[in-house]
Amino acid sequence: MSYGYIGNILHLDLSSKKHWIEHPPETFYRTYWGGRALALYYMLREIKPHTDPLSPDNLLIFAPGILTGTPAPAMPRYTVCAKSPLTGAQAEAEAGGWWGSELKKAGFDALIIKGSSSTPVYLWIKDGKIEIKDATHLWGRNTGETQRIIREELADDKIRIVQIGPAGENQVLFANIVNELKHFNGRNGLGAVMGSKKLKAIAVRGTKPLKIYHQEKIKEITKQITQRIIDNPLSRDLRNLGTLGVVRPFCEAGCLPSYNWTTGYFKEGKNLTAETYNKTILKETKGCYACPIRCKRVVEVNEPDLKVDPTYGGPEYETVASLGSICGISDLKYIAKANELCNKYTMDTISTGMTIAFAMQCYEEGILTKEDTEGLELTFGNKEALLILIEKIAHREGLGDLLAEGSY
Repeated sequence: MSYGYIGNILHLDLSSKKHWIEHPPETFYRTYWGGRALALYYMLREIKPHTDPLSPDNLLIFAPGILTGTPAPAMPRYTVCAKSPLTGAQAEAEAGGWWGSELKKAGFDALIIKGSSSTPVYLWIKDGKIEIKDATHLWGRNTGETQRIIREELADDKIRIVQIGPAGENQVLFANIVNELKHFNGRNGLGAVMGSKKLKAIAVRGTKPLKIYHQEKIKEITKQITQRIIDNPLSRDLRNLGTLGVVRPFCEAGCLPSYNWTTGYFKEGKNLTAETYNKTILKETKGCYACPIRCKRVVEVNEPDLKVDPTYGGPEYETVASLGSICGISDLKYIAKANELCNKYTMDTISTGMTIAFAMQCYEEGILTKEDTEGLELTFGNKEALLILIEKIAHREGLGDLLAEGSY
């Protein structure tokens, strides 16, 4: 395979610690020519019916898209696919960032993992070479610590890493997978599948540029499309306001989801708008590989009783709604802290907020008692309780062990 694809699909069996490389024909790539299509092909072909999602028989598939790793603007994404432990059905999630491009530059169109290790490990891929390394010293660490340690061990700060935090290790059913600390393959519990395999991280370094058939034509088209993206008013809004730009019109229309979706009216909604966000917690914006929009929010809070590390990015609309209005919380600084904790532990922020909001409603309606919550006043609007519950869910402690199963 000469152009767009490399022609190599890496298979790894963590039970036997063996790997092999498949070289599909060009007809295969012309049939399954996107990351999602390729990933679903292997999932549907190789995962047997009634497979336990947290068993060694489940697959975990990473597959970048056909344009990932090329100069094409706003095309950095890759798909992760497995059988979901949360729903029992097909799970697929896409993420941006830089990891998908790095995997292709390291020589692989996809990575297919089966089996499970008896002890924690991480995978090291560099320019076509594969090594399984011990990760016992990383197990239990948060994502920031893990990324720092791996880069120090491998003596390369340009390594791109996908990983799980403690929520994935503890198989929280809505744990996700993160790359670069702020780009997530969310929902469906894909992080729990990775944790069940005792796979802490996949570190990738690639230095091989992708071959492009019409090199000059691609440059010309890329330049044109990039300028059109930059000039588009929607792109400017995303860059300046992020997805939080919808909060103000949602508030005005009375459709901002609030109090576990029991109402669309949130009296303190003005505290969650993009304008308030930009004035109070926004530090800067960043972008994904080859994307000119730069919509990723980076926030920082530096107060005596509350600090938020900008390393972990910042919340977008769905996170602000899930950890904010849906839980009856209007303090952006606490929402930013909750987002940081979820990112450290690799918990899906949307599922986390929805699950906690459900628990809050159960508490207010007398279904959960103070005995159940171990004395925690789990009312809507309790921002301190939000942070406490995130910790408990990630480590499956007390009520958190029940909530780690997700809400349905």
